[in-house]
Amino acid sequence: MSRLRTGLLTAALAAFPLVTAQAQDTLRIGMESGPTSLDPHYASIITNIAFSRHVFQPLMEQDARQVLKPAIAKSWRVLDDLTWEIALDPAARFHDGAPVTAEDVAFTLSRAGDVPNSPSSFRVYTRPIQSVEAVDATTIRIRTSAPTPLLPNYLSLIMIVSKKHGEGATTNDYNSGKAMIGTGPYRHISWQPGSPLVMERNPAFPGRSPAYGRVEFRPLANAGSRVAALNAGDVDLIEIVPPDQFNKFQADPRFNVAESPSNRLLFLTLDSDRENSPHIRGRDGSVIPNPLRDPRVRKALSKAINREALTSRVLQGQGKPAGDLGPEGYFGASPDMTPEPFDLDGARKLLAEAGFPNGFAVQLNGPNDRFVNDEQVVQAIAQMWTRAGLQTTVETRPRGVWLTEASQLKYSVNFAGFSPNPELLGMLETQIHTWDTKLGLGTANRGRFSNAEIDAIIQRARQTMDNAEREKLTQQATRMALKDHTALIPLYFAVNSWAMKQGLSYEARTDEMTLATSVSRAP
Repeated sequence: MSRLRTGLLTAALAAFPLVTAQAQDTLRIGMESGPTSLDPHYASIITNIAFSRHVFQPLMEQDARQVLKPAIAKSWRVLDDLTWEIALDPAARFHDGAPVTAEDVAFTLSRAGDVPNSPSSFRVYTRPIQSVEAVDATTIRIRTSAPTPLLPNYLSLIMIVSKKHGEGATTNDYNSGKAMIGTGPYRHISWQPGSPLVMERNPAFPGRSPAYGRVEFRPLANAGSRVAALNAGDVDLIEIVPPDQFNKFQADPRFNVAESPSNRLLFLTLDSDRENSPHIRGRDGSVIPNPLRDPRVRKALSKAINREALTSRVLQGQGKPAGDLGPEGYFGASPDMTPEPFDLDGARKLLAEAGFPNGFAVQLNGPNDRFVNDEQVVQAIAQMWTRAGLQTTVETRPRGVWLTEASQLKYSVNFAGFSPNPELLGMLETQIHTWDTKLGLGTANRGRFSNAEIDAIIQRARQTMDNAEREKLTQQATRMALKDHTALIPLYFAVNSWAMKQGLSYEARTDEMTLATSVSRAP
């Protein structure tokens, strides 16, 4: 018995350092939510793309300020207005050891825009591609149907998958882990919706090795829960820090913080298409013609919003009032596109001119777990509109339900967010252009705004290789869409924030991505 006890004790002591070592090499990240799918082509939304970037890589990727740098492609160049030549990195290998080939790239670019039931398709990025040809073992040429100056930026959002493992694979095959064979710095270990997503370092990755060998992304939708988990030591880093907690973490020597201005615009989509809108009624509950089709009503709703109050009070400084589709300094932004001034009397006057002196009833929809203080923002806007004479109600939904219902056009007015990539043209193509499945444009135009003159300018801009001329066209289309027609209502640009335990540092990103590869062990 004595020898048995001694043996058990020896075994326990021998195992203890191994457990401790694994724990020390595990990074636990508290996320607002997990991915909606592990399929890297299922939904063109920033959170899914961020998760995908751990297991997969694009041809070229965006750094923390969205400047392009090599990934699977080591270089790229323009041969003519319709032809791009891309040199693949011969060191790029899938997790099964196979090299990345032109066939893998061609398969990926064919699949990315054609995933069934996608709520936000990548088709807008793959539509211009006419062919992918192999020049030699490590060189490909991509030919486009029209000049496409932003093609490298589009490609930076599309993760390259293995043709061998991806051919015939469904979204469920990726979700189960069966098809999760990429070239990225991490290998997939496990995931179930609502549960932690676990990855382990890819020892064969030729690029910079991640600081941690194992990472667990833990979904903590409630901001208070994320804060509590970090304070308790249950996680090592959290994203989307509540404004009232950021300064507390900053002042506490047990923690470090990171923040960055965001290129994400938070805005309202307006159903400007349907004759009868699902959540618009007369004040007595009667069915009325959709008032959002009138640009005067849309302008009135914008004037009735006090953006300064939203950013300073509701967001406690984690936001900047917006009047453009992109922040100052972004390619295509205009200095004169300042936020719509708060003008309650002007809003009431426009409503009266449009035939609604007593307003109407409207429901404002949005998420309650996607953006910083999103539900509070929606509630605040509803109160502002009520003061303008509208009978306003609010309904917010969890991210997954909200995204699906928005894509199904179930809302009249919706609180949303989008990041142009990396020019304002990305917003014009997806949010402003008429919904057009043939062209692959207007893919996220949930209000179905449509203007043929603006469409023509957008289409010219997206085929203009000259930067100065493209920027001029972008500014013209944006000014017409926002100033003349109020195609959507810009609210504010977000500020991205992270908090972490002492001993860690995080390279803050403008695109909101929370990447394990951006975490360093502080010296």
